Amino acid sequence: MKKAKAPSATTAKKSVRRRVPKWALQSSDSGAGDDAYYLRSIGRALDVLNCFDGQTPLSLKEISGRTKQPESSLFRVLRTLESREYLVQDRDGTYQLAPRLVFGWLVRAADHVKEVARPELEWLANHFNETASLAFLFDDRIHVLDCRETFHEIRMTNKKGRFLPPHCSAMGKVITAFQERPAADQMLEVYGLNPRTEHTIVDRKRLYAEFEEIRKTGIGCDREESIRGGICFAAAIQPKDKPVVAAISISTPSIRMDKARETELQAAVLEAAKKIASKL
Repeated sequence: MKKAKAPSATTAKKSVRRRVPKWALQSSDSGAGDDAYYLRSIGRALDVLNCFDGQTPLSLKEISGRTKQPESSLFRVLRTLESREYLVQDRDGTYQLAPRLVFGWLVRAADHVKEVARPELEWLANHFNETASLAFLFDDRIHVLDCRETFHEIRMTNKKGRFLPPHCSAMGKVITAFQERPAADQMLEVYGLNPRTEHTIVDRKRLYAEFEEIRKTGIGCDREESIRGGICFAAAIQPKDKPVVAAISISTPSIRMDKARETELQAAVLEAAKKIASKL
């Protein structure tokens, strides 16, 4: 009795690679190109989702302008996405990504900021021979996104993914300062006003007074507030008409700091932040 012959590797490979149904290949009305099977309704819905950055709510008119879709038909797309919990509508009528999508959009936005900021981050680290870092806001937590460390034996260190305290780290304070008050309160509540050193600000009123000053200057300072012997200056990355969700910083041991160097570092980190923001 003959055994059934196993399919050859070539046959198996062909069956895996065939992506177009047989009925489509046999149809004389259209070819097998991508355009023949493109669903415009799904394409319009995805165009709508791609309008959002995970943070800024948009009105019907704004979405229409970005997608070039008429408001009458666009409204039906929005209602469908809302019913499927991909969008949520606020009381003022604006739309925002639902929580199930926000994190993915934030990761994409963070990757873009990281790529744009890389030259400035490297310049700061190489020019001053000190540690330069980049941070990004994910929901209500601020994380280190990228870092370039100096080769000094005595240096400040950082680590990608590290969660930054919003009340005593320079980048944490800068990003928190530019959030709406309820969001800032939530960030401080999540972390807590816990003292890290004897210099840590734990008084909420004093902290918000510093936040106000940060909004005026764009610069935040950590003078041995998160770690003894460490000084850090951070600048908010403020793209035009977009919320502040990122910051760049330079850190140094206090033994290498004087007034002239402090002025130089603050100016450099602020300039770096402006260059990054102009490209976002």
